[in-house]
Amino acid sequence: MSEWQLSETFRSTSGDVRWDHLGQPGRSPVVLLHGTPFSSYVWRAVARALARDYQVFVWDMPGYGASEKFAGQDVSLAAQGRVFTELLTHWGMEEPLVVAHDFGGAVSLRAHLLHGVRYRALALVDPVALAPWGSPFFRLVGSHSEVFEALPPALHRALVREYVSSASSPGLHPAVLDRLVQPWLGDPGQAAFYRQIAQADQLHTDEVQDQYGEIDLPTLVCWGQDDTWIPVAKGPELAARIPGARLETIAGAGHLVQEDAPAELTAALVAFLRQLS
Repeated sequence: MSEWQLSETFRSTSGDVRWDHLGQPGRSPVVLLHGTPFSSYVWRAVARALARDYQVFVWDMPGYGASEKFAGQDVSLAAQGRVFTELLTHWGMEEPLVVAHDFGGAVSLRAHLLHGVRYRALALVDPVALAPWGSPFFRLVGSHSEVFEALPPALHRALVREYVSSASSPGLHPAVLDRLVQPWLGDPGQAAFYRQIAQADQLHTDEVQDQYGEIDLPTLVCWGQDDTWIPVAKGPELAARIPGARLETIAGAGHLVQEDAPAELTAALVAFLRQLS
């Protein structure tokens, strides 16, 4: 499995953020946002493909992946929206192309609608955007995060592996699953895993859900047809709320479309982005 390392650090209001970029400077910037409980690693194949024509920026949100994790850290959707706004300012970007998955979709929507961040275009991939969201497991852990945080390491590892595996329809390669689970292991990682679930509050999407009709930019909504985390029916519902949004469903893909169908997702994104040229 090829390595994926983020070489740069940005000091945000929620802790150190690890980030990197691919592709030649000066090309149109594309920023990729990951979801939960993932990291920029899920974007590696798509990022490398897009870097042939764009300068691609990837980052791990505070509390995720290689970024800083600590007790008391604010990793809520509200915090991540602020951090994304700070990061774009640090990069000197005014109107990037944005591609956001899952929880990252909510982050990008909040940054745009609440913080005034402008995008040239927005692609949302199986996003957390419409109520209700959160699986029964997610709600159970959120209500009892202190109990789950105290699980013996072996039980915690098994739980996280099962949970992450369920995001894929055909199943994850064992090395990929190991890499996705690794940031959540050990004392800081185990605490961070339950912290991000405990702070996931639907109120943070309720705040912006009624504003989707105000979005005035090219928008693509992609959805894995076999998504069991957020039903594919949410795709047309979300696309209908955003003026002019186009919907594309991807066969054979679950919630983690980047792993299940990277070629198909990349093709959909490339076709969307090329229309803007």
